[in-house]
Amino acid sequence: MAANRRAEVDKALEDVDFSKNKYQVEFDTTMGKMLLDLYPDVAPGHCKNIIGLTKIGFYNGIIFHRVIKGFVIQVGCPNGTGTGGPGYTINAEFNDKLHEAGVLSMARTSAPHSAGSQFFVCMGRVPHLDRQYTVFGKTADDASLKIALSIGDVKTGGGDRPVKDVKITSSRVIVTPK
Repeated sequence: MAANRRAEVDKALEDVDFSKNKYQVEFDTTMGKMLLDLYPDVAPGHCKNIIGLTKIGFYNGIIFHRVIKGFVIQVGCPNGTGTGGPGYTINAEFNDKLHEAGVLSMARTSAPHSAGSQFFVCMGRVPHLDRQYTVFGKTADDASLKIALSIGDVKTGGGDRPVKDVKITSSRVIVTPK
């Protein structure tokens, strides 16, 4: 089992205040920058989780291990296999936001409260995921959606893994006062 990163994440979240600030997460990938708006109004726990993990550098160097054209691109497993996480899980925050192109949603096992660090970005409308997975953000602009869709078009091999690694090279949290 992975080392539990909860204490580091909690410490990184001490100054996060959704009532005073807007938060975005930017992932610089090997295919370009992807800026994500977060939805703390419907999924505050998930938003805090990705902010905390980003602030501690958890996502830096992690590959997109699952790419399914027209469906999703998935990232966040430190093992690069879809089997790893941050050593803890968070509770689901199912909501009425739709799974459509550019939507950021949390990956999990068949157990609803099993999400950790893995998330996916939808490549199009995926209605069967609605209210079954926690939507907690969306690509912030057309350029970011274009990067996500370009990752979704890479050639894949077995297990839907890209033939050539696509990774998050660096990440950051952008804080804008309201």
